[in-house]
Amino acid sequence: MNADAAPARRGRPGYDLESLLQVAVRLFNERGYDGTSMEDLSRKLGITKSAIYHHVPSKEELLRLAVDRALNGLFAALDEAGAVDGRAIDQLEHLVRGSVLVLVEQLPFVTLLLRVRGNTKVERAALTRRREFDRLVTELVKQAEADGDVRPDIDPAVTGRLLYGMVNSLIEWYRPRRGSSGTDIADAVCKIAFDGLRAPRL
Repeated sequence: MNADAAPARRGRPGYDLESLLQVAVRLFNERGYDGTSMEDLSRKLGITKSAIYHHVPSKEELLRLAVDRALNGLFAALDEAGAVDGRAIDQLEHLVRGSVLVLVEQLPFVTLLLRVRGNTKVERAALTRRREFDRLVTELVKQAEADGDVRPDIDPAVTGRLLYGMVNSLIEWYRPRRGSSGTDIADAVCKIAFDGLRAPRL
């Protein structure tokens, strides 16, 4: 079970918190969080609502576990990038690469994160963390610009949004398939982004 998830209590054989969370995220993505009820989830799983409540107290808790998994993955990629020896541009590229891998590995969870709109307390908390992530990306772009490694004619905040606009667009078209690994996708994104982003050398 993922370390981000709360410990699962023992329940009906064949159903634990992780399997419940996987099905819930799939339904949230298909129907929307607001459009999915606990009754929908119980029917999909073939268990009673009380069996679901044995693991989580509410639908909102399932949402929290799901978006936290995506966010924790992205912030872990940020921490790893910060530990990279080298210039800010190298850390930025490492971060973008790591973010793509998080998205590929946790595709349903990141998809759900990118669709939250702030209608609940959990969604508002997730959006706050997303804004903090965006701010830290912008700071990294600023440092790379100050180092002379990023072209200075684009606002750093815009650069950060464009970078992650490209990364986040993967949820619309990427589907795991043979011959297209997360590393392949990360390589492609970084080549396209950073060949155009780096300041020209005189």
